[in-house]
Amino acid sequence: MLVEAEGLPIGLAVEGANCPDGKLTEETLQSIPVARPAATPEEPQGLCVDKAYVGDEVADLAKAFHFTLHIPLKGKEAEAQQRKREVRAQARRWAVERTHSWMNRFRGILIRWNKKPANYIAMLHLAFAFIIYGRMELIG
Repeated sequence: MLVEAEGLPIGLAVEGANCPDGKLTEETLQSIPVARPAATPEEPQGLCVDKAYVGDEVADLAKAFHFTLHIPLKGKEAEAQQRKREVRAQARRWAVERTHSWMNRFRGILIRWNKKPANYIAMLHLAFAFIIYGRMELIG
């Protein structure tokens, strides 16, 4: 699982492919190394996740970490909510997908060659450093 702020990766948890994503929520949120500003009603902090995170456990964790949980609705639920809304809400999931696309540019991450989790995490941190450096636009 990956946590990001404004398209930049800031938190990470790694587990085997057989572990459901929702089980890594607490570990990922605790891995955020920077102090977050306090969430206010005027400026809430959103946590955009997919349908794998539906459940009371993830909702309770989001509340404990002061996040507003955004889970996309699918199928009939989405259609019903779309009819209720007059103004369409801004899409949020694209930022997550974009960051995953940036990470896929690194061959060591696209296909996990490292058997040891520590080595894979090091590769992820190196890729994140390159992504963040590129987004800082220091040169040109």
